[in-house]
Amino acid sequence: MQTLKDGVLTLSGSVIAIGAFDGVHKGHQAVIKQAVEKSRVDQVPSVVYTFDPPPRNFFKGVQVLTPIQEKVSRIAKLGVDYVIVASFDEWYATRPPEDFICELSKLNPVEISVGSDFHFGKNRAGDVNLLEKYFHINITPPVYCNGGKLISSTRIRQLISEGDFQQSYSLLGL
Repeated sequence: MQTLKDGVLTLSGSVIAIGAFDGVHKGHQAVIKQAVEKSRVDQVPSVVYTFDPPPRNFFKGVQVLTPIQEKVSRIAKLGVDYVIVASFDEWYATRPPEDFICELSKLNPVEISVGSDFHFGKNRAGDVNLLEKYFHINITPPVYCNGGKLISSTRIRQLISEGDFQQSYSLLGL
C-alpha cells in the first residue's frame, strides 16, 4: 500500500472510500471494505481518501482517536492499494466543493463509497447529492452494535470518557 499527499496521485480508474475515518471503527471498516471489494471486481486500484487532522478535531477540537500513522496502519490491514492523506488546515477548510470534485476526477473513480452523512468543501456545502452529479456513489449503510446503537467516533469518544474501554475497543474492532 502506498500513502500519498492529496493532489499527487492520478489513476486511469479506481474505487474510492472517503472519510475522516478517525478510529477506523467497524462502521468505517464497512465503507472501506465495500470499496476494496468493488475495486477487485472491477480490477482497478482501491483508494482511501482521508484527512489529518480529522475535520472535527480541526473545527471543534475533539479528541483524535487514532494518530495518522495508526490510522494508515489500520487501513492497510483492510487491503487498500492507496491512502491519500489530505492535510486538513485553514486553506483546505476554505476550498469550494468543486475543488474536491476536480481532485477526485484525477483518480477516475468507477465508484465512490461514503457514509450517508458525508459533507465536503467550505461550510460543508458539498454532500452526497453533489457527488452523485459527477460520480457513481455507493452509500454504505450505518453499522450498529449488538445493543442497537450506532457505531460512531463520537460514541467511542463518549465511551472512553466514561472509562468503558472494553466496549470502545469492541466498536473499534480491536
